[in-house]
Amino acid sequence: MKILLVIHGYPPGYNAGSEVYTQGIAQALALNHEVHVFTRTEDALMPEYHLSSPAVPPLEEGGAGGISDADGQAIKLHLVNVARGRDRYRHEEVDRAFEQLLQELQPDIIHIGHLNHLSTSLVELGKKQKIPILYTLHDFWLMCPRGQFIQMYPEDPTDTWALCDGQVDEKCAKRCYARYFSGAEDEAETDIAYWTDWVKRRMAHIREICGMIDLFIAPSQYLLEKFHGEFGLPAEKLIYLDYGFHRSRLVGRVREPEADFTFGYIGTHIPAKGVHLLIKAFGELQGSSRLRVWGRHRQETKTLKAIAASLPPTVAERIEWMGEYSNPNIVTDVFDKCDAIVVPSIWGENSPLVIHEAQQVRIPVITANYGGMAEYVRHEVNGLLFNHRDYKSLASAMQRFVDRRAIARKLGERGYLNSSDGNVPSMPEHVQKLEELYAGVINNQTGTVAHHLRQQPG
Repeated sequence: MKILLVIHGYPPGYNAGSEVYTQGIAQALALNHEVHVFTRTEDALMPEYHLSSPAVPPLEEGGAGGISDADGQAIKLHLVNVARGRDRYRHEEVDRAFEQLLQELQPDIIHIGHLNHLSTSLVELGKKQKIPILYTLHDFWLMCPRGQFIQMYPEDPTDTWALCDGQVDEKCAKRCYARYFSGAEDEAETDIAYWTDWVKRRMAHIREICGMIDLFIAPSQYLLEKFHGEFGLPAEKLIYLDYGFHRSRLVGRVREPEADFTFGYIGTHIPAKGVHLLIKAFGELQGSSRLRVWGRHRQETKTLKAIAASLPPTVAERIEWMGEYSNPNIVTDVFDKCDAIVVPSIWGENSPLVIHEAQQVRIPVITANYGGMAEYVRHEVNGLLFNHRDYKSLASAMQRFVDRRAIARKLGERGYLNSSDGNVPSMPEHVQKLEELYAGVINNQTGTVAHHLRQQPG
């Protein structure tokens, strides 16, 4: 097949979960198919909407684990520069570049991972050319304009980054799009009315777009149920399929003994990830422990370091800022250097890659009893759960591992819950199921193929 993947960023420039996953399936699909990736960059010095096709690094350097260029076709990258209009959801210039690409490639299938920073109208163009379209749901962006159901300007200003209980046009305007208000009190009602209408138009357009997509893939039951129950996507167009992993790069962990029990955090340093919560929890611990924080440094990192520095010196000195890690070398770079992984996100993560990766190398995970996080970690079975957004509860869970390391080792041994051997889904197995779904929508038999896959274990 000729497959066109669409994603709002691609490694190494973008390394969040959806981007890393897209790279992973691109590398695996390229063994047997012609794979193209339409994605974006942000370069203010480059002409806006400039389209380029940079060389893709050799597949084995991208983290596929043993795959080389000789094993499959090269992945072809199509990079559009969107540096000035990232808050828009439609870009006519992006549409034109995509339409030209569709005419040149004539792909058999379009598989979308995200449209944020690109253009929702790409779906219309694909449907216009009668190309089947699948969409993997990585977050709530289709049903929440900001993607995470977290409010920027909550009604109670002391409730920092408050959770949102559902999408309502006027509420979106007041609680998130107030950042675009003039700030003048006598213009507030005008601003509210304008942005309420903007959100209304955006949501109406999104629903039209969703009607053009042949199949949605949800990597957690939590996300599937939310899109079906709250957003109204029809059950026959939704299927649960967890992520796949190149397990060959998740082997050979060697943990050299250290005096301190070491907790690890992997990910971005944005507020939604809850690193500030983790630092506060670490400050509550008694005994011999250490915290290592991995992830690309950004502006928020300075504030996180300041929070750490505000702790007693004997505590602050045991928080180490490790910087960015190499995804292909995650075992040696990260997992060899910690005893447990903490996922403290304050939003409803759907199916975090880091939870799966830690489970594959048999490291226990501590995470919140909320969203897809709680779906993949069962309390006292393969990790520990804490009360969502409660740093005291997180500290209590972490303290258990500090006090009784044997418990941590035992819970880590269980691994992934949805398999008898504790192994996460392999990328070859995952891609085989994707290929079946692709063939199903191409042959207009989506329901039959989806039903077949629902009957399969895992």
